[in-house]
Amino acid sequence: MRAAVLVPYGIITVVASLAWKYAWAADTGFIPSLLGMQDDPLTKTSSSYVVIILTEVWKTTPFMALLLLAGLALVPDELHEAAKVDGANAIQRFFQITIPLMKPAILVALLFRTLDAFRVFDSVFILTAGANNTETVSLLGYNQLLNRLNLGIGSAVSMLIFLCVALIAFLFLKGFGAAKMQEERR
Repeated sequence: MRAAVLVPYGIITVVASLAWKYAWAADTGFIPSLLGMQDDPLTKTSSSYVVIILTEVWKTTPFMALLLLAGLALVPDELHEAAKVDGANAIQRFFQITIPLMKPAILVALLFRTLDAFRVFDSVFILTAGANNTETVSLLGYNQLLNRLNLGIGSAVSMLIFLCVALIAFLFLKGFGAAKMQEERR
C-alpha cells in the first residue's frame, strides 16, 4: 500500500502536470464533464489557482506522508502504554506524546513543502505558463532571463529567490529550533 501511495511522488512533475492539464481541459479532459463544467478551468484566474493547488497537493502529499510516517516511527510504543496505564485517553496521548516527539519530522516536512511551494515552477509553467495572473517568482525569473533576455532583472530575481529561500530556512530553523531547545531545557 505504501508503494502505491508513493506513485504520484515518483512521477516526474512535468508528466504529472501534463496529465492534469489534459484531465482538466474542456475538450479532452474527464474532470470538467464529471463536475458539469462547460468551459476550460485553466482559462480563469480562480479556477487556474484551484487546478495548480490540486496538482501540487496531489504531487507532494506522498512525500509529506512519508516524512511524517518516519517521524511517527520514532515515537516509542512504551510511552503510549505508560500513558494508557496512567489513564490518558487517545486524544491526550496524541497531543502530549505523539505530536511533541514528532516535532522534528513535522519541521522537516513543513520546511521542505514551504520551500517547494515558494520555488514552484514546472506545474505552473505546464498548466498555465503564467497566464491568468498565475505567474510565480520562479516563472518571473525564467521569463525575464530567457524570454525577454533581460539578464539584469532576471539575475536579480534569481538572487532574490535564493535569499528568500535562505531566509525562510533560517526562520524555520531558528523559530522551531528555539522552541525545541526551550522544550528540552524544561
